[in-house]
Amino acid sequence: MKYVLVSGGVVSGLGKGVTASSIGLILKASGLRVTAIKIDPYFNTDAGTMSPFQHGEVFVLDDGAEVDLDLGNYERFMDIKLTSDNNITSGKIYQFVIDKERRGDYLGKTVQVVPHITDAIQEWIERVAHIPVDGKPGPADVCVIELGGTIGDIESMPFIQALGQFSYRVGSGNFCLVHVSLVPVVNVVGEQKTKPTQHSVRRLRGQGLTPHILACRSTTSIVFQALDENAKGKLSQFCMIRAENIVTLYDVPNIWHIPLLLRDQKAHEAIFKVLNLNGVAREPSLEEWTCRAEAYDLLHEPVRIALVGKYTDLSDAYLSILKALVHASVDCQKKLFVDWILATNLEDATAKENPDAYKAAWKLLKGADGVLIPGGFGDRGVQGKIIAAKYARENRIPFLGICLGMQIAVVEFTRSVLGVHDANSTEFDPNAKSPVVIFMPEGSKTHMGGTMRLGSRRTFFQTKDCKSAKLYGCKGFIDERHRHRYEVNPDFVVRLENAGLSFTGKDETGKRMEIVELPNHPYFIGVQFHPEFKSRPGKPSPLFLGLIAAACGQLDTVLQHTSNLDSCGLSKAVGTDVSTIKAYNKKAVMKPAYRPEYVYGSLNGYHF
Repeated sequence: MKYVLVSGGVVSGLGKGVTASSIGLILKASGLRVTAIKIDPYFNTDAGTMSPFQHGEVFVLDDGAEVDLDLGNYERFMDIKLTSDNNITSGKIYQFVIDKERRGDYLGKTVQVVPHITDAIQEWIERVAHIPVDGKPGPADVCVIELGGTIGDIESMPFIQALGQFSYRVGSGNFCLVHVSLVPVVNVVGEQKTKPTQHSVRRLRGQGLTPHILACRSTTSIVFQALDENAKGKLSQFCMIRAENIVTLYDVPNIWHIPLLLRDQKAHEAIFKVLNLNGVAREPSLEEWTCRAEAYDLLHEPVRIALVGKYTDLSDAYLSILKALVHASVDCQKKLFVDWILATNLEDATAKENPDAYKAAWKLLKGADGVLIPGGFGDRGVQGKIIAAKYARENRIPFLGICLGMQIAVVEFTRSVLGVHDANSTEFDPNAKSPVVIFMPEGSKTHMGGTMRLGSRRTFFQTKDCKSAKLYGCKGFIDERHRHRYEVNPDFVVRLENAGLSFTGKDETGKRMEIVELPNHPYFIGVQFHPEFKSRPGKPSPLFLGLIAAACGQLDTVLQHTSNLDSCGLSKAVGTDVSTIKAYNKKAVMKPAYRPEYVYGSLNGYHF
């Protein structure tokens, strides 16, 4: 087993996750089987109870694990399925060691960070690295490990100590360390400053880890730029790293270019040399990936999606949703623009308190080609989401509601169409007189972590003559990932269906509503699950593909070609292939990628 460790220095947020994902993609494209591990030094057992404002979205795996969003990047780039054990946290490690101590496994020894915590970390990595994640039998060839945080963080020290020991254990030909660091530019001088990276590498060496490859981010006041030869020479000399093993990670039009950036700078050759893979791995085959990345840059016909949420100040809170929208928009040959709308700004209270924000929010909503209401928790902004769902329903605007978004759509329909004006969810009003959304019987009201309905669950279509079933290729059932505590009250289902709301997908019992549609609407679908978690580049989620297709007038074309839907939901009906997109748009006049009016968030890779 070979190991590639990706660490970070100087500041956080440099793109370790995308770098690790890109390395994994390149290795996989070189004919190697790859797995991935994310190390998060925080003491939470998992990411499930963390606020999106603190840590971005919570990504959910098939086994129900609530994990760091970087595992979503791994799955999307490498097209693999990870497990709970692929996300290591301090909380998991310490709990594991304490449980062993309570059982008496240490035979009376004093339990310490070294060797017991560090040994547990090493054993965990080695065990998980051998678990196949690509659907094939046997272990992978290479395990890519990302160490969260920044070198020097006190909570990372046990992991750095363990990884130093681990590199010695597995041997020099089986361990490669890629250190991602910042090379800032002082505007007054205009020179790339290497000292912060020098200190970061020196600190790393002092803790027992020696980097083999240096991946540098270098910035000016406008755009990221490549390292100049002078800066590279200094880094090579003072960090004792070969110049050819120093690569630059500068801004690119979209993050799909990052693997290509690493490949073009021969990063894979450096990794092969360190890991003794020359003669085993081939030159990476990234033709399709390259074509898709370049085609994406050339898209120019816009499609605008209004995302009405409560965490809109941080785009990472909806990272997988944004990725899924991009996957679908590329398939439909459209340039995606996401209009972020804070749900509370659509409410009447905001019209009085902040009329400018109210007018701006409504202007965005009315100018959108489609509306998406994502999941969330708590009652803040709920009324604004209900207003948005009503606007989309009454004005026949393509709509997709996910998790809470589906529940919101059902509440709105119950109030507006059934005339049950006090209809509500017990999440927002525990004493609701008309509880159209209720707490699930098996849920826990005393413990939050890991007690929701989580992971891959099966949904059975009640009819194949509906948009959602057609988008999924007219299958009898689908498996999608869930994360919720509340569900549609089955006592209201008959009344709602008689009024025109169709529950086209249910669980195996037939009592839990999974998909809801308005048959007489151009595209109005709500789902209890999270389809964004299984969307992939080139294999968009069917429901996101449907939303984008409906928003740009292509839904009928997509639905007419359902026989061309593959098992992952990739439509050949609209995009055919990325080379067609590239040819179709080759005469387009593109605007500079770095101009802020064309940047809707970190997802596009304008800032990865």
